[in-house]
Amino acid sequence: MAEDSPQEQLFRMGSSPSRRLTSRVEAATHVWVYWECSHRKDVSRVRNVGMGGLFLETPHRFAKGLMAKLHFLVDEGQIRAEAAVRHVEPGEGLGMRFTAVHQQDGVQLAALMNRLRSVR
Repeated sequence: MAEDSPQEQLFRMGSSPSRRLTSRVEAATHVWVYWECSHRKDVSRVRNVGMGGLFLETPHRFAKGLMAKLHFLVDEGQIRAEAAVRHVEPGEGLGMRFTAVHQQDGVQLAALMNRLRSVR
């Protein structure tokens, strides 16, 4: 079975409804996170983020379901979260769903989302 071209994949993604409960915003202003997953520690650029999760860029592969601890490196202040790997794009990165955002950090996450939306 032949693999779809990137254009076909984009068309297919755009023609079906998203399974996300909340929309994501492109992180055009270079949002970074320090993260730990499966005994690996790294710093990665965030491609997009929403109140329900994010996509972070990394060349490393991780199995779906693995848990990660995230620490956002942003002007809004401390944002700590835990997330599960939900989607793997080899050579691109990981789609992750938040499983917990520290209660006191939710305000900063909302502020980050507002800032990213205003940049668009």
